[in-house]
Amino acid sequence: MSITYLEAIREAQARALADDPRVFIYGQDVGAFGGAFKATKNLANEYPGRVIDAPISEDAMIGMAVGAAVEGMRPIIEMQFADFSTVGFNQIVNQAATLHWRTRVSCPIVVRLPSGGTSGSGPFHSQSMEALYAQYPGLVVMTPATVEDAYSMLLEAVAIDDPVIFCEHKYLYYHLKADRLPTEALPTGKAAIARTGRDLSIVAYSAMVHEALAVAEELSGEGWEIEVVDLRSVKPLDTDTVMASVARTGRLLAVGESWPWGGVTAEVVARVASEGFNLLDAPPQRLNAKDTPIPYHPNLWTVHRPTARSIAAAARQLLRS
Repeated sequence: MSITYLEAIREAQARALADDPRVFIYGQDVGAFGGAFKATKNLANEYPGRVIDAPISEDAMIGMAVGAAVEGMRPIIEMQFADFSTVGFNQIVNQAATLHWRTRVSCPIVVRLPSGGTSGSGPFHSQSMEALYAQYPGLVVMTPATVEDAYSMLLEAVAIDDPVIFCEHKYLYYHLKADRLPTEALPTGKAAIARTGRDLSIVAYSAMVHEALAVAEELSGEGWEIEVVDLRSVKPLDTDTVMASVARTGRLLAVGESWPWGGVTAEVVARVASEGFNLLDAPPQRLNAKDTPIPYHPNLWTVHRPTARSIAAAARQLLRS
């Protein structure tokens, strides 16, 4: 029996509801309908009164969550798409992120963002918002790339006292499976070595981890040993593990699905260049989506975002330098 990435998210929410009466889920169509992607399917029946449909106002949803957290609750907010969270942006970055710093009152909310692109989704349902929220102090930004992390990190997100932006990749919902749910996990803020190597470090997160692993497998047939680092969270960002990997390989390629301006890959490259320049045998490189709105057409979309093909081309060029 296997469990999908989406089912792991549903199981984590079910366990959080079962373990802690302060937990509730709030979002558009999360009740009887089970959520836009069915991440809350049947939970309203199992936990009546604690899986609640919200009005079509992301601003109001986050405002309610902040108020509930102040009163001792632990809300999980589901955004139908990560893109829509910008409607509640003020509440997230000016209220939730700053609350403890202003008042010494914790704000333990989790905002689930179905993130990233799928074929045909276009510019309003495909964005990767992690770098935007990582910019703001006070927010934890999680980017699980595996079924195991989708489960364990969501439970950790509910348990900690800080507001968490939980970026779950839509493409992984049904494409990724595991044999079982984990019983233990690395803490948030600790990166994982998804594959060991000696010739090049590819640092990635979310769905790009799997593209990077495919590249590592392909290049192994050419005699190259590629190390793949899964960041797991981008705020906090595990610089130590990244630096240790670069120390082993001497080369860095940072890969992300989001746009190139600023962002996580820029931060990774900047940290390695400023703190570990002496470790590098070649200039560090990064690969992101094209700096355009996300296209609808599937063929354009596959060219817009990094894929195993484009990552492999960048890796080969870096290996030759």
